[in-house]
Amino acid sequence: MTLTSRKASLVGLAAIAAGALTLVGCAAAPTGTTSGGDSNSKFLPCMVSDDGGFDDHSFNQLGLQGLQSAAKDLGVKEKHVQSGSADDYAPNINTLVSANCNLIVTVGFNLSQATDTAAKANPDIKFAIVDDALDNEGATDKDGKPTGDGKVDVKNGKPILFDTAQAAFLGGYAAASYSKTGVVGTFGGLQIPPVTIFMDGFAEGVKYFNQQKGKDVKVVGWDVDSQTGVFTGGFAAGVEAKTAAQGLLDQNADVLMPVGGPIYQSAAEAIKDQNKGSVLVGVDADVYQTDPTVDDIILTSVQKGVDAGVAAVVKDTKNGKFDNTPYVGTLKNGGVKLAPFHNFESKVDPKLAGEIKDIQSKIESGDIKVTSKASPKQ
Repeated sequence: MTLTSRKASLVGLAAIAAGALTLVGCAAAPTGTTSGGDSNSKFLPCMVSDDGGFDDHSFNQLGLQGLQSAAKDLGVKEKHVQSGSADDYAPNINTLVSANCNLIVTVGFNLSQATDTAAKANPDIKFAIVDDALDNEGATDKDGKPTGDGKVDVKNGKPILFDTAQAAFLGGYAAASYSKTGVVGTFGGLQIPPVTIFMDGFAEGVKYFNQQKGKDVKVVGWDVDSQTGVFTGGFAAGVEAKTAAQGLLDQNADVLMPVGGPIYQSAAEAIKDQNKGSVLVGVDADVYQTDPTVDDIILTSVQKGVDAGVAAVVKDTKNGKFDNTPYVGTLKNGGVKLAPFHNFESKVDPKLAGEIKDIQSKIESGDIKVTSKASPKQ
């Protein structure tokens, strides 16, 4: 399979966004905000969402927050345009090219092909993409022989990546510690690197808990060694996601980590319908904060600092510090982290917070190695 066909077939991770934002499709003009800045500034940062939209309470929302925060700090306008489907990606990027954007940030692995193509066609414009390495890994020649070298293949393109396996390791440890049944589960939207990296870290964290405590907490929904597990086929909340969650609950899992934007909403429905005290581990954002409708069952969340990563790249670009070296969020630089236990602080093991802090320090120092086949190269 060629790189183009491979990436064209992938659908990116859905995400959250503020419901009050004006949503725009590829046929409409991009939405711009002054953010209290100088409308005459020559620097215009822009953004395209994936088809999850800016109202998903997760990934896209965080990206837009990062764009708008940086624009406000810099005193400039920003423009953003929302995609309704994969067919919108290239047209939306081209709309922002025509709007004379200096930096175009695309949100999600599924925009990889469109971003790569646009960056090569517009060398005077800077591009950045969340959750894709902008490399030619997986590319083949006409005879099917590998040609990729894994390096960023566009000079004006910057990957914004996150080693979420590190934070998910902490989430898996916490889930195993909290579980009353000795079974925890995770499932995803699509089997793509930004999803499986969470699942790998989660399972490895459970494994570490078992090693440290002499326990045998089981993970259902994902097998690290075989890289096989439960996926819904997309990132929309609905029957598929609820069925996947119910299948894990039926295997006695009492902690679930759904990876894929809004699919957690359907998992929450399954948990509440079952009414046996099961809980959720959120991903991307601190879901306790972003979605009060499920705050009573959120044990914690594995956070990915999309907002911080986007803001850093926007500011560096404005200040003439743009390069194509990947930004990689880690526990050490605060790009990923485990959210507080919130309502569950009094319900978890009193020693858990201290254990998590100690494990994080060991991951940061390298004493504990957290690896995933999907981890970004550093």
